[in-house]
Amino acid sequence: QVQLLESGGGLVQTGGSLRLSCAASGRTFSRYAVGWFCQAPGKSREFVAAISWSGSSTSYADSVKGRFTISRDNAKNTVYLQMNSLKPEDTAVYYCAADFTTPDYPTTRTYNYVYWGQGTQVTVPS
Repeated sequence: QVQLLESGGGLVQTGGSLRLSCAASGRTFSRYAVGWFCQAPGKSREFVAAISWSGSSTSYADSVKGRFTISRDNAKNTVYLQMNSLKPEDTAVYYCAADFTTPDYPTTRTYNYVYWGQGTQVTVPS
């Protein structure tokens, strides 16, 4: 079992920044990759970014490349998503999730991720 808890969401103006955190407990944190996904009202859940168990490999959705940075601190059992230059279209609930299937490869495939957090709301008014 893995428990994931997101934090750091909020209301921010266009061009602003937020840092989301995903705190994990349960199974050994350094044995799985972690991904961030977002879901806007009326839309399906979408991939945002992912990081391998070691932090050496990352992947990003095209829409966030150059603006978002994913990182992890295995000593603190935490993954971060630094979000810069935020846009109204970034408004969504952001979820982190754990992937044990491909720990060395930060996959974009939603079905690889078995454990999910409850989400944190990010709002960027237009």
